[in-house]
Amino acid sequence: MTAIFAIIKRLFASNKISFILTALVVLCATSSGDVVLSNGNYTWLLAVLTPFFFVFYDFTKLMHLGASKKDYYFGCLISYGILAFCISLVNTLIHLLIDPLYPAKTVINLMDVCKWTENGIVVAGFQQMFFLLLVMVFLHVLLSMQVHWYGWITDAVLVAIICIFTPVAPLRGILAGFFEIIMLNGNALLHIGICLLLSAAFSLGGLVVLKRKTL
Repeated sequence: MTAIFAIIKRLFASNKISFILTALVVLCATSSGDVVLSNGNYTWLLAVLTPFFFVFYDFTKLMHLGASKKDYYFGCLISYGILAFCISLVNTLIHLLIDPLYPAKTVINLMDVCKWTENGIVVAGFQQMFFLLLVMVFLHVLLSMQVHWYGWITDAVLVAIICIFTPVAPLRGILAGFFEIIMLNGNALLHIGICLLLSAAFSLGGLVVLKRKTL
């Protein structure tokens, strides 16, 4: 566990650019009009940026420092869990404390759009956390596959799904239904269960990819 904790510290230390960029966007983002997007939603940018640094920068560095692939991977997963909790906490606090300070405007927070707040703010925070964890684990596995032929096939399949399913009404309904389950889901138990199940499945898939991954 000592090695994993050391890797986690290294991962967070090397992820400073993601933190800085996200903080700048959150603080500087402005919207005009009567309906604005909550600045707290821009914290989700950190969940999108972080896997790029963990996969394309930290893996090579840590392997050269003598870390094992297993410790690296578990360190990444734990780091994603910590980040998901922190991002969810910050956005929730912004939604509670800062969003109401715009009395003349309608502030839209994705926690409301996704129907999570229908279950209370605490449960909504957990729903957001597990959704963000799923996003980070999925991106980590997808990015780790890019140097292999099956990574290119996965990219092609994802692009094909978007291009084919979007214009065809019946298929578009299937795609919309999928996103309703993993994101626009007011059923907290179902939503959290699906996110955890998919996160676990992607994590196991990531182990298979990691075994084939080289410097």
